[in-house]
Amino acid sequence: MELELVDVAVDGRVASVTIDAPPVNVITLPLLAELGASLSALAGDDEVSVVVLRSADPDFFLAHFDVEVILSVPVEEEAVRRPELGSFSRLCELVRTMPKVTICEVAGRVGGGGAELAASCDLRFGALETFVLNQMEVPLGIIPGGTGTQRLPRLVGVGRALEIVLGGIDVDAVTAERWGWLNRALPAADLRGHVERLAGRIASFPPTGLALAKRSVRNAEDLPLDEALLEEAHLFARALRDPSARARMRAFLDAGGQTREVERRVAHVVVGLQGDGIDQADLEEGLAGGGTGVTPAPPGSEPRVLGA
Repeated sequence: MELELVDVAVDGRVASVTIDAPPVNVITLPLLAELGASLSALAGDDEVSVVVLRSADPDFFLAHFDVEVILSVPVEEEAVRRPELGSFSRLCELVRTMPKVTICEVAGRVGGGGAELAASCDLRFGALETFVLNQMEVPLGIIPGGTGTQRLPRLVGVGRALEIVLGGIDVDAVTAERWGWLNRALPAADLRGHVERLAGRIASFPPTGLALAKRSVRNAEDLPLDEALLEEAHLFARALRDPSARARMRAFLDAGGQTREVERRVAHVVVGLQGDGIDQADLEEGLAGGGTGVTPAPPGSEPRVLGA
């Protein structure tokens, strides 16, 4: 599919999906189709570990679903319970369940269906000065119908979800972080850098371990505790059989793991681990307490641009 409203670029193992649908990034049917095609392709791309969603417009991430489209839904007959999810809810579930880490960078307003899509991502970061969350469906006489009434309570609790949904209120970045909707609220000038550093750090880790860890954590939403614990043990056993995991554990021990010096800096040191040992420069920087955790693209490589 030729992309006009979405730009997809892949740098190393990090894919950036940038939405650019003026004037306010309303989720129209063409935009929905492009997001679906782009994210489905990335979900199946073995060269990608992390997917970052962001907007080209610093004032709007995604405003909401196209109200004209909602008004066009036939209502002459009684409502019937559908046996399967609609296309937008399936997109949200794809983002939630794909074997990639999904990160949402929100500089400005996010509302309605845009908030539902963002809430389906694994991690969310917002600009301290300009982020605003809003679910504006109930004031219009409808309800959040694209996973919102189910995702919000799981993020912020039932009482706060009801305040957001029933009140149709604007939620600022500080409140969204305190309530658990945002992982962190950061100064706007620092937002992009933080997201890119974190994405690069995560993408430097073995993809099998990332996918299995995400799946196990997400099981807490879907499975009873006893079943989830059994599944966790099974996923651990699967991860243990990944050759890159065994190589990294050996490299960790060879680099001084389980000593006081290394354990004090373990979050930095693990970034330098490679399948054939440890990068000495990363190790020295980690032991000194520095390091960004970002693994640069291989020398001479160029970012891939999809849908150009």
